[in-house]
Amino acid sequence: MRFRLRYLNHDLELNEGEFAVGRNASCQLSLDDPLVSRRHALFVVRDDAVTAEDLGSRNGVSVNGERITGRVLLRAGDRIQIGSQEMILVAVGVQGASVTRSPLRATLTRMPGVEDSSPPERGPDMTVDNDPSMVRRADAFQVLAAVAEKALAMGKAHEAERILASPLGDVLEASRAGKKVSPGLMEQAARFSSRLATATGKGAWADYVIELYSAQQRLVPAPVIDELYNAFRRVTAIDLALLRDYVGALRQRLPTLSPAERFLFQRLEGLERLAGIR
Repeated sequence: MRFRLRYLNHDLELNEGEFAVGRNASCQLSLDDPLVSRRHALFVVRDDAVTAEDLGSRNGVSVNGERITGRVLLRAGDRIQIGSQEMILVAVGVQGASVTRSPLRATLTRMPGVEDSSPPERGPDMTVDNDPSMVRRADAFQVLAAVAEKALAMGKAHEAERILASPLGDVLEASRAGKKVSPGLMEQAARFSSRLATATGKGAWADYVIELYSAQQRLVPAPVIDELYNAFRRVTAIDLALLRDYVGALRQRLPTLSPAERFLFQRLEGLERLAGIR
């Protein structure tokens, strides 16, 4: 018996041994998805069986819609959800029909001009004006956001999530790398991420907003806070520690904030209280 992982219309051969999935380039399947941890899940392949295990990821691993704990035995046809990506385990008998092989390592298509998914070395901050890759990110995001907007309007939240996972990941990776992201691009990314949180019920998309603004050391603008309030009432889990750290850092800057900025800070404190009572 041979096993394959069906992902994005490709069948990835699962050779006997371990098969890691995550954002790290060292994984056999590298996913450019902000909901995926660097080493997210591990498949262990034997001659007659495949097991799946969550490697302590933030958002977990689901099999047929149920979040797993520990090592779980998989069956042919099982649907495995890692981040916003879904894959299916396929079993092929020795005499089974031949399927076109794909390389073991696969990476989601990234936006033009974006570096490798492994974290770059931190250097001096770069503005949009002197960083052409950030301009390309913004341009590409505008195009994909228009498509995702239509998908959300039609109630196809998971289609919008699939479209935006990669460009949203690029914005967050740039922010983590110390690059300055324009306020306009940040707000657009944050608003779409908040709407994805509301539409899918996944708290990780709300966490995305907090991490993005925390990394840039900026206040979340009013339109994004409005979207977050909607999201916080719908999602099932929020990274409360991440939110508290962000609010705590802003609290230390409170004397330097303008009256309008202090009002935004008070609304963020309200979000913290809302998340704390869930």
